[in-house]
Amino acid sequence: MQDTSTIALSDGAPAPANPEGIVRGPGYRITVLTDRLFRIEWDPQERFVDEKTQTVLNRAFPAPRYEVVNADRGVEIITDSLHLRYDGRTPSSSGLSVTLLTGATDVHYATWRYGQEYPQALPLRGNLGSTARTLDEVDGAIEIPPGLLSTFGFGTLDDSASLVLGEDGWIHPRAGGGEAADLYFFGYGRDFSAALRDFHALTGPIPLVPRFALGNWWSRYWAYDEAAYLGLMRKFRDNGIPLSVAVIDMDWHVVAVDPSLGTGWTGYTWNAELFPDPERFLAKLHSHGLAVTLNLHPADGIRRHEESYDRVAEAMGVDPAIGAAIGFDVSSRRFMGAYLEHVLDPLEDQGVDFWWIDWQSGAHSDLPGLDPLWMLNHVHFHASARHGRRPLTFSRYTERGGHRYPVGFSGDTIVSWGSLAFQPEFTATAANAGYTWWSHDIGGHMHGDHDVELAVRWLQFGVLSPINRLHSSTNPFSSKEPWAYGEPAAAIMGRFMRLRHRLIPMLYTAAWAAHAENVSVVRPLYHDAPREHGAYTHPNQYLLGEHLLVAPITAPRERRSHLATVRAWLPEGEWVDVFTGLRYRGSREVALTRPLELYPVLARAGAVVPLDADPMSHAANAPETMELLVVPGTGRSTLAEDDGSAEPERGIVTFRQTLDVRGDGKADIVLTMTHSGARMRERRIALRLPGVRGVESAIADDGRVLRVDTLPADAEALAPAGLGVDLGAVDPATELTVRIVGAERAHPFDRQGVFELLQRSEIGFEAKRRVWSVVETGGPVAEISGLDLPRELSDAVNEYVTSLPAW
Repeated sequence: MQDTSTIALSDGAPAPANPEGIVRGPGYRITVLTDRLFRIEWDPQERFVDEKTQTVLNRAFPAPRYEVVNADRGVEIITDSLHLRYDGRTPSSSGLSVTLLTGATDVHYATWRYGQEYPQALPLRGNLGSTARTLDEVDGAIEIPPGLLSTFGFGTLDDSASLVLGEDGWIHPRAGGGEAADLYFFGYGRDFSAALRDFHALTGPIPLVPRFALGNWWSRYWAYDEAAYLGLMRKFRDNGIPLSVAVIDMDWHVVAVDPSLGTGWTGYTWNAELFPDPERFLAKLHSHGLAVTLNLHPADGIRRHEESYDRVAEAMGVDPAIGAAIGFDVSSRRFMGAYLEHVLDPLEDQGVDFWWIDWQSGAHSDLPGLDPLWMLNHVHFHASARHGRRPLTFSRYTERGGHRYPVGFSGDTIVSWGSLAFQPEFTATAANAGYTWWSHDIGGHMHGDHDVELAVRWLQFGVLSPINRLHSSTNPFSSKEPWAYGEPAAAIMGRFMRLRHRLIPMLYTAAWAAHAENVSVVRPLYHDAPREHGAYTHPNQYLLGEHLLVAPITAPRERRSHLATVRAWLPEGEWVDVFTGLRYRGSREVALTRPLELYPVLARAGAVVPLDADPMSHAANAPETMELLVVPGTGRSTLAEDDGSAEPERGIVTFRQTLDVRGDGKADIVLTMTHSGARMRERRIALRLPGVRGVESAIADDGRVLRVDTLPADAEALAPAGLGVDLGAVDPATELTVRIVGAERAHPFDRQGVFELLQRSEIGFEAKRRVWSVVETGGPVAEISGLDLPRELSDAVNEYVTSLPAW
C-alpha cells in the first residue's frame, strides 16, 4: 500500500554537473557538458539549480577539453566543436551566441543567437520539429512545434520554466522565479544520433515497454457489459485475429450520478449492472492472454458516491458523514498518496494492469507552473510498477520529459484521409523529441464517412506503427471490428492483424534498442541518412526497427486500376519488399504501387527479420517457434528478448549474413548466430529466403544436413516466395552457422502477379493484351508508356519488370 505521507516523485538526490565543466561569472553559470552541449544559466541573484527538474535528471557528464577566454565581464568558451560568446549581460541576440566549428551545413546559419528566429523552409532548411500534446478533433495536419534537431545543426532545450524535484522527493517552484534563464544548447550538426543520445543522457532513457503492449489493442467507447465484452474477445479469437490488450472505456464505472454531484465523466467505481463481478471479468480477460487498461478522467476528484470515498475522506481529514467532494489536487502530496492507496490500489488488486489517463484536467493546478497532465503521467507511470511490474501508462504527451511516460494517446481524431495522411509524419517526427510510443485511434475516432478503403489503409499503417490500437466512438456504425467491413476488407484486415503479432519479436528488439541505444522504434529517414536530400523530402516515410522502411499509402486508389501509388525515397543499398519479394536499387526515388491487400514495406538487403511463426501465441511470451526472413545480402541483425520482469537483463542473438556470388552465377550464403546476455529459450527456427529458388545443399556447422523446401508466396501470411530452410530445435546459447551452398536466384518477378494486376484493371482488353505481351516476351518497357493506361497501372508493371535479381 502507498504511504500517503511519503509518496515521492523522485529519489531526492540532486543532479549536479561535473565541477570541472563549470564556468561562472557575475549572474551567469555556463556548464560544458560535452564538446557539443552547453548549459547556459542566467540569474541576477545567482540562484542556480542543481536539483533534478521535470525535464532534466542528470548533468554528470565527463567534462570535455575546452578553453576559456575572459573578455570584460563576459566570456568566450571554445571546444573542439563550438565557440560560445557571451557578454555577461541579460541574454540577447547580440550578446549571446554559439558558432559551430564542426558540423555546420548551412553557410548562412552556422551561428545560433539567443532569441533569434530562423528560416523555416523545409526540406531545404529549418527546424525538423518534435511532437505535440494531442491531435484531438484534428482533421488533417497541425503545426508541429520545434525540437532539438535542425538542418542548421543546432537546437535548444529551454528548461527555465521547469519545476524542481527537491530533496524531499516532491515538486517545488524554482527559487529563481520567472526572470531566470536555464537553457541547453545542442550543436551536433547533422549527427542526429549523437544529439539524441546526449538528450537521453540528460533527461532519461526511453522506458522499456512490456512485450504485451506490442500486440493488437481493442478499444471502443461503448457501454459493454461483461458478457458482451467477453463474447467479442471470443469472436476475435474464433476468427483467428489475435489481441493482446483490452481497453475498457469510461462506461466501466458509474456514469449515471446525482446531478448535484456533477457529471459522470469522472469515476472510480465499477458499474455493477454491467460488471457485477469485476475480479471474475478481469481474470477471464487475463486467461485469454489480454492485459487490461481502464479509462480515467481524473478531473472531478472523489465524490460521495464512490466506493473509495470514506477511505479517501479519512486520509484527507474530511468527515465522511458530511459528504463533501474531495477535489483532485495534483499538487497535494497527501491527496495523491490517498488517491493511489485508496482509489487505484484496490482496482489494481482486482486485476487492472495499467491506466488510460484521458486528461480532462485542464492546464492549471494549485502549484503555479505545474501542468496537471505532467503530474498525472509521472505518478501513474511510476505507481504502475507496484508488485514488481514493469511500469506503463497510457496518456497524452506532456512536454517536460514526456518520453519517460509511455504509451502516448494522441486523442480523438476525425475519420478522414487527411487525418491518416498526417499521422505517419507526426509519429516519425516525434523521434526528434525522443518520443517513440505514440498510439493513435486507428481508423479515426469520430465523424467522417464510412470508407472501407480508408479503414483498411489506416489499419495497415497501425500494424506498422509503434502501437496498434483500434478505437471508435459510440456511434453504432463506426465500430472497427474487421468483419464489419465485409469482404475482401475483412480478410485483409485479419491478415494484417495476424502480421502484427508475427512482428512482435522484431518490434520488441526495437523496443530494447529504443531503451538501451536511444534509437526510436519509428524514426524519420534522416536519422539514418542525415546527409541525403531525399531523406528530408519524404516526411511521411519512416524507418521501423532495425531494417524496415515503410512508405504509407494515405490516399485512395485510382478507380480503373484499383491501385494506389506512393512515391518513396530509398536510402543507399538494395531494398526488398517483404510481401512481394520485389527488389529495388537505393539512393533514388521510386514509385511503389499496391493493391488494397498489399502495403509498401521494404527490408534492407542482408537483413534478418525475426518473426513469430504462430500469430495466435501469447503476445507477452517469447515465441516457441520462429521464422527468420533472411533477405539475401551481407549484413548484421539482432533479436532481443528478456524474462518479462520489471528490471530485466537483455538476451541478444546476433545474426551475421554474408553472400558470395560464384563464377557460375550461384551464391553461397552463410548465416551465423551468436548469443550474449541473458539466457533465451530454445525454439524451432525456420528460414525464408525471398528471391531464392534452389540450392545445392544447406548444412549446419554441427554436420546436420538441413531440410530445404521451395516456398510459394503465402498470401494469407503475407510472405514472399522463396527458399525455406528448417533449422529444427535451436538453443540460442549455442553458436550456430548455417551454410547455404549454391543458391540459385529466382526470376526477379512473378509474371502471375502482373497478370492479376491486369486482370482486375478496368481498362480495354486490347491494352491488357499488349501489356501482357511485353511482359511475356521481355520486350522494351517503353512500349507500355504509349498505351492509354492509368499511371498507377503503368507504375506497377514497371516495378515488376525492373525488379532486381537477388544478386
